[in-house]
Amino acid sequence: MAGRSDAPGEMFDVVVIGAGPAGASAARAAARAGVTVCMLERAELPRYKTCGGGLVGLAVDHAGIDLSGLVHASIDQLTVSLDGRLARTRRRPGRPMLSMVMRSEFDRALVHSACAAGAGLRTGVHVTGLREVTGPATGPGGPDSNEVQAVREAREARESRGSTEIRGSTEIRQTRDGCVVVTVRGGREIRARVVVGADGASGRTGAHVGVRCDQVDVGLEGEFPVSAPTARRWGGRMLLDWGPVPGSYAWLFPKSEVLTVGVIGSRADGDALRSYYGDLVRRLGLGSVTPLHDSGHLTRVRAAGSPLRRGRVLVAGDAAGLLDPWTREGISFALRSGRLAGEAAARAAVGDLSALAEYPRRIEAVLGPEMDAGRKLQAVYAHHPGLLHALLTCMPGTFGLFGRIVDGRTTVARQLRRPGVRAVTGALAR
Repeated sequence: MAGRSDAPGEMFDVVVIGAGPAGASAARAAARAGVTVCMLERAELPRYKTCGGGLVGLAVDHAGIDLSGLVHASIDQLTVSLDGRLARTRRRPGRPMLSMVMRSEFDRALVHSACAAGAGLRTGVHVTGLREVTGPATGPGGPDSNEVQAVREAREARESRGSTEIRGSTEIRQTRDGCVVVTVRGGREIRARVVVGADGASGRTGAHVGVRCDQVDVGLEGEFPVSAPTARRWGGRMLLDWGPVPGSYAWLFPKSEVLTVGVIGSRADGDALRSYYGDLVRRLGLGSVTPLHDSGHLTRVRAAGSPLRRGRVLVAGDAAGLLDPWTREGISFALRSGRLAGEAAARAAVGDLSALAEYPRRIEAVLGPEMDAGRKLQAVYAHHPGLLHALLTCMPGTFGLFGRIVDGRTTVARQLRRPGVRAVTGALAR
């Protein structure tokens, strides 16, 4: 599956940077369209990834792989609590809300599916830079010094006006024969007609494109091995705890004889979140258990109108800041945006450059409403966590609605379009 080559100045139709869910989904979609694809992954696979590993219904629907051997637990019970108090458990028999996976296994299966579609994979590759050039994309003798200054100036002029539209007819003429040069540490340059950046929230491609984020959160998480009796007690049941830090919450996700426990909230409240995490672990009786993994990570949510493309470079998943602002769920966003990016990249690679300009519009149409709804719900939740807890535990029908949102049969965006819900949400968010 993995391979390396020392051939100078290799040229691909599409290079995908990052082999997580967004990258694998992009590579698979592009390869299925019949173009040459190479994934570049910094780590060696499989690799550990800090993530709760809960697949919501939309992630299951868009994974495009057989999950039967990857799911460690199917969740049909939910315990909710308010900072450890007022716990209540509800059961939803017959239709699981979440499927629990280990990200190392899940990501590896996605990469295998991309490779099976025809994509190549190179691991241990550290991308150090990107630059777009004009002229025939023919390999190492290409015109590296002929930078697309006119493209940059056009883009900067649009951004100064607050426009998210990147490409005009002048840009199309100037870049029809161009490519992107990808520089890597300790290796030769790689060229691509289109690059898809899927290298995460702290990756290089998001900075290259100019992605702006207006919500930065920190997640703290551990994976704790537990005894068989403890595993049975949590079998098929997850915990959501509405935290004491505004906008924060905690989770416990069971995965056979491992419990994934974590908290997430604003990076500005880092000290308070660390205290919350420690209290949670002790409250769950895991204080004396040595975790298999114990780590933290940042999530960054894209600001409205932030660019998703620069010239021939598209960004997807966490690299683009595409995730739910309330739950911070990102796998379903990564899979969907990756597929859209891969499809657009494949079209552009064979000459349909309009696909590059269409990509941001498709993301806005597909994922924009969900992110807008998540922002509104997060604003309400940050001010009224007790109200959300009361609704889920006491108001008839609310738990069932929550389950339908999680399993993908409806969305928060769809619910917020109801006039009464929209009015109440707007009043509570102020």
